[in-house]
Amino acid sequence: MKQERGLHELYAEDPERADSLLWARVTPLSRRGFLRGAGLSAMAAAVGASIPFAEYMPVGLIPAALADSEQPFAIPGKDGLVILNDRPINAETPAYLLDDKVTPASRMFVRNNGVPPVTTNIDPAGWVLNIAGESCRNPTSLTLAELQSEFKQHTLQLQLECGGNGRAEFYPAARGNQWTTGAIACPEWTGVRLRDVLHKAGIADNAVYVGYEGADTHVSGDPGKLPISRGVPMAKALQDETLLAFAMNGEPVPALHGYPLRLVAAGWPASVSGKWLKKILVRDRVHDGEKMLGQSYRVPCKPVAPGASVPDEDMCIIESMPVKSLITSPRSGIVHKFGQSLPVRGHAWAGELAVQRVYTSIDFGATWQKAKLERPVNRLAWQHFSTTLSFPLTGYYEIWARAEDEQGRSQPMVLPGWNPRGYLNNACHRIAIRVDA
Repeated sequence: MKQERGLHELYAEDPERADSLLWARVTPLSRRGFLRGAGLSAMAAAVGASIPFAEYMPVGLIPAALADSEQPFAIPGKDGLVILNDRPINAETPAYLLDDKVTPASRMFVRNNGVPPVTTNIDPAGWVLNIAGESCRNPTSLTLAELQSEFKQHTLQLQLECGGNGRAEFYPAARGNQWTTGAIACPEWTGVRLRDVLHKAGIADNAVYVGYEGADTHVSGDPGKLPISRGVPMAKALQDETLLAFAMNGEPVPALHGYPLRLVAAGWPASVSGKWLKKILVRDRVHDGEKMLGQSYRVPCKPVAPGASVPDEDMCIIESMPVKSLITSPRSGIVHKFGQSLPVRGHAWAGELAVQRVYTSIDFGATWQKAKLERPVNRLAWQHFSTTLSFPLTGYYEIWARAEDEQGRSQPMVLPGWNPRGYLNNACHRIAIRVDA
């Protein structure tokens, strides 16, 4: 099923919602929408020029420069991402566009919980990060320039995956963004270790958790509400690979991904890696910020029947993500010539762990062929696999990929255990191939 959504289709369903989804337009009680910051920049990029009278543009109006186009809407700076029907903007990357060993910025998925801050006119060097909390001995404020000059910088390739990646496959359906396979990326990040900054501020003996707060705002417009404020236990915060990152792939972190400063805590749900970072809180308890409580980013502590209702007290916080793999070449749906071998490649990852083996199957999991698996470039980077397949007959095939982590845990061939929010789907990835004479 094709998931790209044309501009006219989005506006026909709900023009005001289309405005907010595509351009982050806010509609106050006066009913005159205002367009500014990143949303205005996105629209200007789409039409190819600045918009002098943007403040007068009616809500729900498709810019005339785009009105004649039936092509799916593309996010400026992104290449081929599929916009999911939610607010604020969220978009995933088709598997075949994730073939690069290092994910380029143009192909990194977008997951926002609130409205991104306006960063077009900020002085990044003057961006201030506050370190505080009950278990912070010496509350400290540091500018980005001070972070860059006072602490050793590190560059690592680190994978980030949305906890809901694969939600679209759950049955019964789980509410939320209906991600398929594309909410995963593994760019190269440059920054300083969170551990070094925390040691400068002082960590009390009773510290158990670190939380974050960002500069994004709640979709309701209420300044008293945070869109998200999650965190990790101290052990994760103090890992070598947990960074306060200011660069991605050698360039400043893109605006949609947290410019000018973000947290990167790879291997856990990407929601713990806060963007537009303004505050780090050293807590004497499990962090209780927005989307840490209730059922957000939690799964049943014990297996439950599909569709079951689970009380909040029986839900446990997601920590390390499960083992998973993705076929990035060839593209699903290709026609392959009978008698010729077919190169297949992709990536595999396993949260906090390394991947030990990857297998592929062309007979719906009846038999498996071991693939060549490369070592990660550093801990918490994804690993690349490759193999060559031959097909005994013409006809329809599915290529399945199944990874196994270093503790011997394997991807399930069908869905994993059901949970109310549709998290942690790590079922085998599969693509379709037609073999013709």
